[in-house]
Order: sequence, then C-alpha cells, then structure tokens
Amino acid sequence: MSTIKIAIADDYKIYRDGLKVALSTDENLKVIFEADNGEELMKGLETISPNVIIMDLKMPIMDGMEATKEVRKKYPSIKVLVVTMYDDDKFIIHLMENGANGYLLKNTEPDEIRKSIYSVHENGYYFNDIVNKALLKKLVLKNNLKPSFNQNVELTEREVEVLKLICEEKTAAEIAKDIFLSPRSVEGIRQRLIEKVGVRNTAGLVMFAVKNNMVD
Repeated sequence: MSTIKIAIADDYKIYRDGLKVALSTDENLKVIFEADNGEELMKGLETISPNVIIMDLKMPIMDGMEATKEVRKKYPSIKVLVVTMYDDDKFIIHLMENGANGYLLKNTEPDEIRKSIYSVHENGYYFNDIVNKALLKKLVLKNNLKPSFNQNVELTEREVEVLKLICEEKTAAEIAKDIFLSPRSVEGIRQRLIEKVGVRNTAGLVMFAVKNNMVD
C-alpha cells in the first residue's frame, strides 16, 4: 500500500517526538511535517500535503478547534484526527460536526493511534471505545446536542444498505465486494448520501444513522 503522509500539530515537542517514535515502527506511515500551533500548521499546508493531521486541541495562537475548521474549509480531502486530554461530550460532538474524522485521548496506546490513522485514511472516520457509537447514540437520542441534518431525507434501499455497512467501518472496497458493485459506485453512493443528509463527511453520516436508529 502507498505511504500515508502525516502532519502533527501539537505544542509539546516531547509528545510529537514520542508519537514519531511510535509511528516509525510502521513503514507505511511517514511524518512529513510538525507544527507548534494551528497557524504554523496552516502555513505549512500551503506547501505540503499530508493525508492525515494529528491535531492537538489546546495550542497557542490558533487552537485545534479553529485549525480543524480551517483545514476542513481549505483542504477538504485531508483527514483530521484530534488527539487531546479532553473527553468532554460537548467537545466530541462539536468537533465531529465541524469536520474532525476521529477523536482520541492523549493516553491512547500507539497501536490504536496507528489503527485510527489507517481508519480515517481509508474510511473517512474512526470512533474508538471512548467516543464510539454508543456515546453518540446517548447524546444524539437525548437531544442534548442536535446535529443539523436535512429534513425529511428519503434514502433508497441501496443507500440504506451502504450506510449500514459504512457504520460497520467497512472500506469502499469491502462494501463493493459485499454488495457486488464497483468501489467507484460505492464511493458515488457515499457522496450522494453526504449531499442528501447534508453533512460534511462520513462521520456525519454515522451520526445521522445513529440518530435514526439505523445501527444497533
């Protein structure tokens, strides 16, 4: 498989160094850029193109929340994996709604960080045990925080089928194999779902499915 290029935005050099050491054991992962804050990251993105950004939330000058919004606006194809000490429900939902592709805590094991990088790169999102569908379900169903979806969305049987498989964290290639379509057709259905539901990314689709009791 081709190398996944990674940028790290975190104001603690010791954390960045530790993360680089942990990721260096996987030859498919390559850290190509580091930034102390969101502003430095945005400047760097003018000349380099990572596939995945590992983004700290609490940084000086421009924090991770602001930087995530900026990345989403200017570089929609880059995946953002938020890594933070905060496990606050409101943060998680807010960041998912603003285009983060995954949310990890700083004490996450290196193996899980590697897994999450592959997942956001291939599937567009990653939910770990702490912020998995159960947590989203609890929040969304209680209507504490309502994600904004388009009203009266009508999905075809095929779209529902693809959406459910997306929720099972299957890649486009795996979904294509399951339902006898080409990966390109699956990608087309996923894009159509995003437009119909009115969300920014695959994580938004999963939240929509959770809210509408389409996943167990």
